[in-house]
Amino acid sequence: MDDTAHTRAWRVLVVDDEPDLVEVVCGAVRYEGWQALGETTGLAAVRAAASWRPHAIVLDMMLPDLDGMEVLRRVHEEQPEVRVLFLTARDAVEDRIAGIAAGGDDYVTKPFSLAEVVVRLRGLLRRAAPGAAAQPPPAHALVLGDLVLDDQAREVTRGGDEIDLSPTEYALLTYLMNHPRQVLSKAQILDAVWSYDFGGQAHVVELYISYLRKKVDAGRAPMIHTVRGAGYLIKAAA
Repeated sequence: MDDTAHTRAWRVLVVDDEPDLVEVVCGAVRYEGWQALGETTGLAAVRAAASWRPHAIVLDMMLPDLDGMEVLRRVHEEQPEVRVLFLTARDAVEDRIAGIAAGGDDYVTKPFSLAEVVVRLRGLLRRAAPGAAAQPPPAHALVLGDLVLDDQAREVTRGGDEIDLSPTEYALLTYLMNHPRQVLSKAQILDAVWSYDFGGQAHVVELYISYLRKKVDAGRAPMIHTVRGAGYLIKAAA
């Protein structure tokens, strides 16, 4: 499918409790040649996402029933590949970070320009071309939530985004994904990934876990967790 066909197929769900704003943003989306659908409540947005299968959602943080974070959580349970651009009137940096950490891809702060919304959407949609997310991972791949490790291709993706890992990071992630939801001690990880004892230098595990988190969990709901005094585990994001 060529780029023009991709553009025509892109579907954007716009969710805000202000009907006029929804109409204006939907108009800007359609002007770009994309399809648009507007909703004014969180529950309606969740239902629309389930039936219409958008590639991206422009999502207000503050809605009259469910807040934007809850809408995101419910949508991502079934469609983890959907890109989300948050709209927020909040000024606190913590709120913006929370939205990204919950699985949002980007945000704009009200009042905003339509041009800014379109530019940010275009960037998100480039990573959400129709059919890309619908392709199932290879049968031999390790799959945990939206994280996929294809050992034959030596590729790792999360939510369809490719993650570039060093050989050691790749080996560490492979070991973790082969033991999902299991607490693995630093000694076990050292033995499995480095194949020999570092003479008590378990800090190398901490170091590489931090490297891996920055790449696998950055801007997303965390999958790699520390179990204090015991080790580490990986599990699908909640």
